[in-house]
Amino acid sequence: MAAARPWSSRAGALCGRLLLTAAILMLGCDACKQVILHVPSELHAEKFVGRVNLKECFKSANLIHSSDPDFQILEDGSVYTTNTVILSLAKRTFTILLFNTETQEGREISVLLEGPTEVIKQGYNKEKVLSRPKRRWAPIPCSMQENSLGPFPLFLQQIQSDTAQNYTIYYSIRGPGVDKEPLNLFYVERDTGNLFCTGPVDREQYESFELTAFATTPDGYTPEYPLPLLIKIEDENDNYPIFTETTYSFTVFENCKVGSSVGQVCATDKDEPDTMHTRLRYTILEQSPSPPTLFTMHPATGIITTTSSQLDRELIETYVLKIKVQDMDGQFFGLQTTATCIITIGDVNDNLPTFTRTSYVTSVEENTVDVEILRVTVQDKDLVNTPNWRANYTILTGNENGNFKIVTDPQTNEGVLCVVKPLDYEERQQVTLQIGVVNEAPYTREVTSRSAMSTATVTVTVKNQDEGPVCIPPAQTVRIKENAPLGTRSNGYKAYDPETRSSSGIRYRKLNDPRGWVTVEENSGSITIFRNLDREAETLRNGIYNITVLASDSAGRSCTGTLGIILEDVNDNGPFITRQTVVICKTTMSSAEIVAVDPDEPVNGPPFEFRVESSDPEVRRMWRLSRINDTAARLYYQNDPSFGSYRVPIRVTDRLGLSTLTSLNVIICDCITESDCTTRSGERTGNAEVRLGPWAILAILLGIALLFCILFTLVCGVSRATKQLKVLPDDLAQQNLIVSNTEAPGDDKLYSTNGFTTHTVGTSGQGIGATLGQGVKNGGQETIEMVKGGHQTLDTCHGPGYHHHTMDPCRGGHVETDNYRFTYSEWHNFTQPRLGEKVHLCDQDDVHKHAQDYVLPFNYEGRGSVAGSVGCCSDRPEEDGLEFLDHLEPKFRTLAEVCAKR
Repeated sequence: MAAARPWSSRAGALCGRLLLTAAILMLGCDACKQVILHVPSELHAEKFVGRVNLKECFKSANLIHSSDPDFQILEDGSVYTTNTVILSLAKRTFTILLFNTETQEGREISVLLEGPTEVIKQGYNKEKVLSRPKRRWAPIPCSMQENSLGPFPLFLQQIQSDTAQNYTIYYSIRGPGVDKEPLNLFYVERDTGNLFCTGPVDREQYESFELTAFATTPDGYTPEYPLPLLIKIEDENDNYPIFTETTYSFTVFENCKVGSSVGQVCATDKDEPDTMHTRLRYTILEQSPSPPTLFTMHPATGIITTTSSQLDRELIETYVLKIKVQDMDGQFFGLQTTATCIITIGDVNDNLPTFTRTSYVTSVEENTVDVEILRVTVQDKDLVNTPNWRANYTILTGNENGNFKIVTDPQTNEGVLCVVKPLDYEERQQVTLQIGVVNEAPYTREVTSRSAMSTATVTVTVKNQDEGPVCIPPAQTVRIKENAPLGTRSNGYKAYDPETRSSSGIRYRKLNDPRGWVTVEENSGSITIFRNLDREAETLRNGIYNITVLASDSAGRSCTGTLGIILEDVNDNGPFITRQTVVICKTTMSSAEIVAVDPDEPVNGPPFEFRVESSDPEVRRMWRLSRINDTAARLYYQNDPSFGSYRVPIRVTDRLGLSTLTSLNVIICDCITESDCTTRSGERTGNAEVRLGPWAILAILLGIALLFCILFTLVCGVSRATKQLKVLPDDLAQQNLIVSNTEAPGDDKLYSTNGFTTHTVGTSGQGIGATLGQGVKNGGQETIEMVKGGHQTLDTCHGPGYHHHTMDPCRGGHVETDNYRFTYSEWHNFTQPRLGEKVHLCDQDDVHKHAQDYVLPFNYEGRGSVAGSVGCCSDRPEEDGLEFLDHLEPKFRTLAEVCAKR
C-alpha cells in the first residue's frame, strides 16, 4: 500500500466546520455505537470503503448525510470515497448523520477509519511485503441440511485469504447465528478459517444465514474487504400438508348438469415452496352414502365437481366425502392429511303439486257473501315452506260472473274457496268450477301442457232463501206536465218479489219528498199530485224531481228505490229583462243593449219580440228599438234629451205570445263609461248618509288652501296689472313648444248658455293642481285674462272663457290666440260654487266612497323639471317662463326643428 499522506490544516478546518454543522443539525439527537472500518492508508476516489448498519442505529431515517465531503453514504449503509483520501497517523474519523424530516428525530454514527500496521514476517524483507501480488477473496458456496443429526460441531467449510502467504491472518465471522440470534450457532477457527455449526437448524424458522467473514492481521490490519457469506439451510420434508378447514360445507342443486362445480378445498405446506416437498395432490377417499360415485376432485386444484345429473334431493339430501391431501406429488412416501366435506343437495321445483282428490262437492245459501265454502289440499315433495312447495290456486272455469275466489292458506298450503258475490237461486241452482294449482316458483323440468298443472272439479249447490222484495231497477221515472191539476194520479215506483216475480203483497211508503209535491199510494205505489208542480223551481236539475220510496213485504223485509218525476215544460213564464237599469253615456253612445231571458224550455222561449209600450206619445216618440238577435235588442233615443233618468216601458213576448212588461230605468249621463256615470249619479242623488273619512277631511282642507292660493294670486296679479299688462304674444301659434301637462289632443269644447266655455272630462279627481293660465298669473286690476286655445290645462278647475285646445302645431290642433277678459266679480261668481263642487268630487271614487288617492305621492325619477312647478299657485317672476327651451336636450331640439318647419 502507498504511504499515508499528512492531513493538511485546511482539511482539518473543513472537517471542523462540518462537525459543527452536524452538531447543529443533530441538536438533541442520540449517538449510536461507533463503527470501525479497517482500510488501506490510501483510498482512491469512488472506491468502496465498507458498510455501516444504519437500520440498527435509526430505522426511520429518510435523510442520510456525511460530515466529511470526501465520503458518500448510500441508503444501504455503503461508504464510498468521493475523492482520493490518504490517512495520516493511520486514522481518520467522520460522522454519519441520520435524520427523519417528519418526526424531526435524528441519530449520528461515528465512523473510525484505521489504516494498516505493517508486520514483517521473518525471512521476508520490507520490499517484498510492500509489493503485494494479486489475491483472491470471494464468497464460497455453503449449505447444511436442516434437522441434521450431527455429530456436532459440524464442519461446514473453510474460508481462506491468499494474503495468508504474506501475512499472519486471523479469521472471524459476524452476523445472525454468531453474535445475533440465534447466538453461537456458528463459529470459525481463527487460524485455519474452518467454519462449524454447533446444532441442528429448522429451515421453517431460518431459511438461511447471511454472515460476514473478516481476514485481519494480528495488529488489526484488514487486507481484504469483508466477505459476505451465505449459509443456506437445505429443506427436509418434515411438515405435513394441512387443510385450511377441518370440515368443508358446500351446496349443489339437484338435477344439475354433469361437471357442475360444487366447491374447492385448499391445503398448505410449510416446507420449501416449488419443491416436491410442497407439491400437493388431492383425492376423495370415500363417499357416504355409498356409490354410485357422484363427485370427483381435481388432483391439483382441489375443485369438486359432479359426475352425474341424477342428484335428487327428495331421495338423498346430504352427502359426506372424506378427502385427502398428500405432498411429494401424491407418492406413497409423501406426508398426508385428511378432512371432511359435507355436500348439501339444494332443492329445485322438480315436483308438481297435485290435488289429493280430483272432485269436490259443497253448497252455499243464496245472497250470502264473504263466506268460506271449501278447503282443498295438495301434495308436493319439494322442500316445505319454500317457493318450490307453496301453492298458487286459480279458478279455471265456471266463475265468469265473479262469484268466487280461491286463496292459499299460508300455514297449511290449502286452497280456500270463498263466495265474494252473492248467488241467486232463482237464476242458478248449481255451479261447477274447475280449479288448478301450481307452485310459486316455476317448474324446472320440461313438461307437456297436460301435465304442467294439476286440476280438480268443485260442484257448488246454491240453496234457496226466503227473500224480501227487490227494487230493480233502483231508479225509475214517470213523466208529468208541470202545473198539472192537483189530484192528478200517475204510475209510481214498482218493486217485486224475486221468488214469485210479482208485486203483490208489497207495500210502499214515501221516504223523501223535498218539496212535498206528491203522495204515494200504499198498495200500488202510484203517486198523486199534492201541490203545484213547477219545473222552474230552484231545487230541480234538468227538470227532474226525485223522491225516495221504501218497498216492504209482510215479513218486514224491504228495499229502497228512487222515483224520478220528469216535469214536462209548459209555457207558463213570460220573458223578462234581467237588467232593469241601463246607462247611456251621451258623449260616447246613443243607445243601450237590453237582454231578456225566459225560464221555460227553448221550445217555449225565443225568439223574443221587443216593443215600447206606453200611453205617453212623448215616450213613444223619444225611444225606438232595433233587434240584435233572438234574445237581445238595442234601445235608441231619437231626440236630443237632456241628462237625467227616464222610465221606458218595454214589453217582451216569446214565440208563443206570452209576454212580460218591464219598466226600464234609462239614465242619460254626461260620462265616458257607465261606471263613471254611476259614480256621479251616486254623488248627486240618494239619501244615504255621508261620512267623511280622514282623506276626505284632508281633501277639503287642501281645497280651501287651494282657493286661498288662487285668490292670493289674483290679488297679486291685479296689483301688478296696474303697472304693466301682459298678454300672450300674437305669434304664440308659431312657438315650437309650450309648457303643458296634457299629453293627448284637446277635447271638444261645449258652449253653455251662460256664455262661458266648459270642458267635459272623464274623471272627477284629476287636475286640481293644474295651471290656471297666463290670465291668472298676470291678471289686471279689474280684468282676468284667460287664454282661448291656451295650451296650459286647468282640467277640473276650468274657469270662464277657458278653452282646452292644443297649441302645439305638431299635434294637429287648431290654434287660437285671441283672449277673453272678464271682470273679477264675474270670475269670482263663477269660480266659487264650482270650485267647492270639484273639491267634493275629487274626494270620492266610483262607488261613492272617499278616495284613498286624493293626495297622490309621486316618486322622484332621477331628474327635476327645468320648467319648475306648474301648479295653480305657481308664480314665476320671469316674463314667460320659457327660457328653459334654450337648454333642451338634442332629441327635443330635433323635435322643435321639425315642428318649426311645419
